[in-house]
Order: sequence, then C-alpha cells, then structure tokens
Amino acid sequence: MGLLEDAEAATNLAIPGPGAADESQKRFDAMPADELAGLFCSLQYLTLREQTGENWDAILYFDHLPHEQPERAFALILAVLRSEAHKSVKMELNNKLFGALLYRHGETIIGEIEREARTNPQLRWLAGGERHAGGENVSRRMQALADREAWSADHHERTTPKEVIDFPKLSIGELARVWLDQKNKPHKDQDDNWMALTDYMEDLHRDHPDAVLDLILEILKIESDPAMLAFLAAGPLEDLVSLQLIDRIEREAAANAKFRELLCGVWYWNEGDELKRRLDAITGLKYAEA
Repeated sequence: MGLLEDAEAATNLAIPGPGAADESQKRFDAMPADELAGLFCSLQYLTLREQTGENWDAILYFDHLPHEQPERAFALILAVLRSEAHKSVKMELNNKLFGALLYRHGETIIGEIEREARTNPQLRWLAGGERHAGGENVSRRMQALADREAWSADHHERTTPKEVIDFPKLSIGELARVWLDQKNKPHKDQDDNWMALTDYMEDLHRDHPDAVLDLILEILKIESDPAMLAFLAAGPLEDLVSLQLIDRIEREAAANAKFRELLCGVWYWNEGDELKRRLDAITGLKYAEA
C-alpha cells in the first residue's frame, strides 16, 4: 500500500464512541463466534441509505469489541476468515477490527496471533494489510508473519476500478449523480475512483468553492434520503461555510427551503462571531449566543 492507502487505513481505524444499547450488547455478547461473524459480514454490504437503528447498534458493538473484549474480537476475526465471505468483506477486518485490536492490545495478543498464523494462511494474508500495529515490537513480529505479497495483489485488484472516472470533465449534474453513487457505496466497494473523488472535492473546496455550492444545490434536487443529506451537510457543506461565501449562502437559503434545512445539519459553533450570527439568522439556531 502507498501513502494514500495508509492514510485511509488510519482514518478508518475503529475508535469507539458511545456503545450499543444494553439489550443489544447482551444479545451480541451471547452470540457464538460464527453467528457473530455472519452479522459482521452482512453489515459490510450496507449502504448509507440502508442504515437503521438496529444496524447502528451492531456497528457500535463491533467498534467497541477490539478495545473491550480482545479475545472475543480475535475469535471473531478467525471466524470471518474461515467463513465463505467474499474476499472484499474479509479485507474489512483490518479497518474494523484487526487494526484496533493490535493498536490497543498488541503486546498481550501478539503471541496468540503468532501461534495461530503458523497454520493459518488466511491470517498471514490479513496481516499483510496491517501497517498500524501497536508499537515497534508488535510491528516487527507482525511483519515476520505477514504475507504482504498476497495481500497487495488482492488490494490492487479490489481498488482498481473497471472504468476510471475523469471528474473534471463531468457536468455539475453528472458530478452530483456520481458523488451520490460513490458516497453511498459500502466501504468494501470503494475503489480508486472514490479516492480520486475525495481529492477532486478537496481541490474544488480550495480553488472553486462556488462550484462546490453549485454541486450541493444540484444534489438537493435529486436526493431526499435523510442519511445522505446528513452526510452532505456534515461533510461538503460544513467544510464550505465561510465569510467568503456567506453572501451567496444567504441568497440561496432565502430562495430554497431544502437548502435552509440542510444548513441546520452544519455544526458551525467554532466559527467566528459574524459568521455564526448570520448563519443563526438562516437556521434559527443559537450558536452565536452559546
């Protein structure tokens, strides 16, 4: 993997926030490892539009598992590896479980990993994609058992798109549809087009912020799913709000109720007083008074 892939892996490392609800926690804790593995695998196919409260409880459970129950997390990893799950699903173990397990409990569990890896080529393959092991000793021992060649070949196959998208050549309408398509993909299906879109959006934010606002308004014409709109508000729009664009934001909000509602999903409490005051006037929120 290169620098971009390393950065993405670090960004996606599971960091626990609030945990699953108590009843859900008890139910997941009672599941045998193979049943829990089936649940983990099924979650990797969900798109942003398909998230539900029950699914979210399961996602939170898996986020906490490698931090709070390392032995059970490792048993789950092995259960997923021996399952019939698609390779792209098994690759998500590094983002969702294995990396966090090594970071939090690497020194205490590395011996068990080494013993299992002697007879488990799937575990050696998974280790080939792990670059954020916990500490120098763990990293050295992981490198000794990892099958980096096999992992790299599969990672390249997974991230190489069937068709490369030339984002700068797309019209605003085309870009809006592509943005929605890419952002709604499960993480296991994100390829180099997703990374290229991320880079392109960063360039637009820096050099052509009005074009980003044009894109947001175009997306609002064709998208109504609350999860997608929340993602749009907390991502591109939140990054966009500034004194540089506030005049246009006020004009668009005055003429577009959906855009006014979208602005309510932006956290701007840390902006300057003038910007907070003008955004408060649009949204009805009280960040300026906080």
